[in-house]
Amino acid sequence: MGDWAKKAEDQEVSKLVDKLNLDSKSGEETDFDVADPAETSLLIKILGKGLVNTKLSLDIQQKNPNSPLHSVKTFEALHLKASLLKGIYAMGFNTPSKIQETALPTLLADPPQNMIAQSQSGTGKTAAFVLAMLSRVNVGLNHPQVLCLSPTYELAIQTGEVAARMGQFCREIKLRFAVRGEEVDRSKKIEEHILIGTPGKLLDWGIKFRLFDMKKITVFVLDEADVMIATQGHHDQCIRIHKMLNPHCQMLFFSATYGKEVMDFARLIVADPTIIRLMREEESLENIKQYYVKCKNEEGKYNAIQNIYGCISVGQAIIFCHTRRTAAWLAAKMTSDGHSVAVLTGDLTVVQRLDVLDRFRSGLEKVLITTNILSRGIDIEQVTIVVNFDLPVDVDGKADCETYLHRIGRTGRFGKSGIAINLITDEKTMKVCSDIEKHFNKKIEVLNTDSADDIEKIGT
Repeated sequence: MGDWAKKAEDQEVSKLVDKLNLDSKSGEETDFDVADPAETSLLIKILGKGLVNTKLSLDIQQKNPNSPLHSVKTFEALHLKASLLKGIYAMGFNTPSKIQETALPTLLADPPQNMIAQSQSGTGKTAAFVLAMLSRVNVGLNHPQVLCLSPTYELAIQTGEVAARMGQFCREIKLRFAVRGEEVDRSKKIEEHILIGTPGKLLDWGIKFRLFDMKKITVFVLDEADVMIATQGHHDQCIRIHKMLNPHCQMLFFSATYGKEVMDFARLIVADPTIIRLMREEESLENIKQYYVKCKNEEGKYNAIQNIYGCISVGQAIIFCHTRRTAAWLAAKMTSDGHSVAVLTGDLTVVQRLDVLDRFRSGLEKVLITTNILSRGIDIEQVTIVVNFDLPVDVDGKADCETYLHRIGRTGRFGKSGIAINLITDEKTMKVCSDIEKHFNKKIEVLNTDSADDIEKIGT
């Protein structure tokens, strides 16, 4: 285990994720950003500073009457091997998270139980299934016993790092990455106990080259299932792997979202599961004050932002633009006027995005100018104002209400109040604003940014 753990440490995520660089081509087509689900998930995982202390409730559906549906408050109550328990504490886990409390007794039950679990990133689900993976290994058998599938190279490395750290005192457990760049000797059978990788590589090793016996796999983990579905080809590859497994293999299915498409996929793979869902914190407009500002043009929009900054104390702000070009123009203007500004757009590598977000979260920059690349998933507690420099619209130019909710949901988080300001330049954008107002049935008040008194009222 030691060599593998060292390898995971040596392959720093900052180097690995650099390969996720998007092509930065000039031209209007690439000027618009669309969030990539795999990249968003990776950012959330890496940015996570410990577990989210959630108060959200669990929804548990016990399909299997034999499932031991009880919860534990300590890791000791799970009767783990001492070496595993030592690894858990070395990672900084003192007590189980909410999803771990309920999931772990089922994951570790004997006989093994199948599970579908859904919860947002940062709630401890990766550590939960990695603990199950390590616990199920019979070190007396020198062949793969656990398969863990991730949708991308980088997400597989993330899971591998968790496994290496948690299993650092289990010297006899051997793990291996099954990702691009990992070569195998086709004349020899694979002997590592746990394989963590992407569907294509595991298909090659297990079915095409027959380097291990799929029927001897006792635990099959499918992580980031919602991202897996969104990645072309992975859906069918996962089903092909699943068909080769022993029907008695423990099936564990994890996803951050729980839509119909995800559940249809889950039902193809997991028989008689216990289903555990951590209710999502609903994004709401309840504690967000919304305003719109009438402006003549782009310069007028900029002047409105300047006037707001001149009148009220802004903690940190996120400004959303429709294109990278507008984001770059606005950043240049604000920087020249003395504002501390960061820019986050889709032409940055994931490593560069991480650096920008880390600097913004630590307060080194007070303004983050971005596109739809950041509209969902990443919470920054200090944000007090969100500005829609450009209102979100779909391909037909109509109001994109879902993106609006995700955008302004970046403020008013964690029970705090927030402010959303929408900049309007013409009848078309006024209609978009009105349609958003009608959709949510929440009044968007007019704000005169030429009046210091009006601006000061929104800051109280």
